[in-house]
Amino acid sequence: MGRFLDLTLAGLTSGAVYSAVALALVLIWRSTRIVNFAQGGMLMITTFIAYTIVSHGGSYWLALIVAVLSGLVLGAVVERVLVRPVEKRAPLDAVVVTFGLLVLLQGVAGMLFGGTPRSYPPAFGIAGFKAGDRQLLFAPNDLWIVLVVLVVMVVLALVFRKTNLGLRMRASAFAPEVARLLGVRVGRMLTVGWALAAAVGAIAGVLVAPSTFVSPTAFDAVLVFGFTAAVIGGLDSPPGAVVGGLALGIVLSYVAGYLGSDIVTLASLVVLIGVLMLRPQGLFGSTKGRRV
Repeated sequence: MGRFLDLTLAGLTSGAVYSAVALALVLIWRSTRIVNFAQGGMLMITTFIAYTIVSHGGSYWLALIVAVLSGLVLGAVVERVLVRPVEKRAPLDAVVVTFGLLVLLQGVAGMLFGGTPRSYPPAFGIAGFKAGDRQLLFAPNDLWIVLVVLVVMVVLALVFRKTNLGLRMRASAFAPEVARLLGVRVGRMLTVGWALAAAVGAIAGVLVAPSTFVSPTAFDAVLVFGFTAAVIGGLDSPPGAVVGGLALGIVLSYVAGYLGSDIVTLASLVVLIGVLMLRPQGLFGSTKGRRV
């Protein structure tokens, strides 16, 4: 029972990180109908910026704020310069652009920072909480990660459901022509969507950095699991991204603990295929009718 509890708590922590990445992917999908496969590279760059500040004596909190601001700027620039020219073309064009951006960002990071993995300090202690005489594999820093992701999820859900900004972003994504006729600055809304998604990705990068090393390719697995979580929860649902990430993290933690870490990636694929077979739109996605 103790091992089961430890694996569950460890899965919640890793799942919270997957949820944050999934939230960034969902945010871009809801605002632009594009899956951003460069999300891992973008959060990697912002995490390197945060690492530079920390390594030069800056505090964790200053580095987090700068990373978020850098994500806002990076997301806006990427949408304006790279994504906007292909937004009206075939969907495959946007996929190619985001994959190319991922390779470019990893190459630039390798030239600027090198390929040596760097350690990143946590916000809080990494010694596990104690329950009686037992020390759990769940530390104050793990609690911080889970709480941050839940707060981000709630804020995004409120933005999309309760604010004019969220309504305009959704209208710009689903019916841009109608939105323009109603006076919505569609281009600006798309830029805002990418900026917010990159900021959320920056938060995810800083959260996961203490549990992994910071390097140009260190976040590739996080992107894969984050994408899986987003599809499981439903690409249109911020709550679904969080639930999908937490569920995936717990399942993969059980797999790694009881069956071995070598089949974790295979297990995530099996979970993804199973969900898509039973509910293709995701656990929290809405079913759309089609007129024939």
